[in-house]
Amino acid sequence: MLEQLKSLVRPIAALSAVVAAVVVAVPSFAADPMKVGFIYLGPVGDTGWSYQHDQGRLALERNLGSKISVRTVANINEGPDAERVARELSMDGYKLIFATSFGYMKPIMSVAAENPGTTYLVSSAYLNAPNFSGYNAKWHEGGYLAGIVAGKTTKSNIIGFVGPHPVPDVMWYLNAFTLGARSVNPMATVRTVFVNSWYDPSREQEAGNALINQGADVLTHFTNTPAVAIAAESKGVGVISFHSDMRRFAPKNYLTGLVHDWGGFYTKVVQNVAAGSWKPSPYMGGVADGVVKLAPFGPRVTQETADLVTAKQKEIASGRLNVFSGPIRDQNGQARVAAGSVYADAELGKMNWLVEGVLGGTSK
Repeated sequence: MLEQLKSLVRPIAALSAVVAAVVVAVPSFAADPMKVGFIYLGPVGDTGWSYQHDQGRLALERNLGSKISVRTVANINEGPDAERVARELSMDGYKLIFATSFGYMKPIMSVAAENPGTTYLVSSAYLNAPNFSGYNAKWHEGGYLAGIVAGKTTKSNIIGFVGPHPVPDVMWYLNAFTLGARSVNPMATVRTVFVNSWYDPSREQEAGNALINQGADVLTHFTNTPAVAIAAESKGVGVISFHSDMRRFAPKNYLTGLVHDWGGFYTKVVQNVAAGSWKPSPYMGGVADGVVKLAPFGPRVTQETADLVTAKQKEIASGRLNVFSGPIRDQNGQARVAAGSVYADAELGKMNWLVEGVLGGTSK
């Protein structure tokens, strides 16, 4: 009988140890909900940069429910306004603040220095402090895949790109997009127009129309609105959206789109802050993390192209394909990445040149 009892106790004890380990691994939230703030540069709207971050916020709330209390503040300009809002949130007891624009970096760093008990994360930021860090996405991975779609679709070999500002985030997407297009169509070129604004629907649409008039039969963009998709649809031109899935704006000519998904990242950060395990370190999420995704393919994308993109996506996710593997030359013919080398993710924030095949824009 004693041996029978021991045989029952052993598995129960083992199960108890497993349960204890699981309990220890779960982040511990305080009795009161953790207050989490989000600061957005523009309106949330129904597409674009702020919309995608807000979708991440919604996923965070679904994932953690009553453990958190979330407040969003939209339409906050970079500079003094951002500093004021971050300070107000900090004074109101918000222990974690996400600010979703590069221009918030320095104003919010000054607030972070005054509030060591609060954690601050700013998108596209490159500076770190004990309670401050940046986060970004590997646009180049999705850009390369989208470029393959464009290169396979174009008949004129002229692809149009509407950009906001020629800053590194935009340039590494444009470069990767061009490399992807030329990997399947060496004759493809990408004509660029920068509208010098993150949000200007009329100028974006004008730029899209101008590129179509120059012979572009596929358009893409890095701007915030569906204006380029609308322009493409009206002229029967293929379009690849950025930030969001915009197929409803171009039902006949939508090819795909690059979409960013921040829900998993936001959830993990909140859990780490709650557990006291968060450390300041720049974050770059890509295809493997599910941060960068492609929207569903539109009716003009062939099965052959879809299969090729899926295969390349798996190579990127596994690490077998690095988008910025050499040799790579810029649009002036200067070698930028040697054969056998790669352009490191850590250097992306310094990218101020454009690859061969890009027409217009800026290259230094």
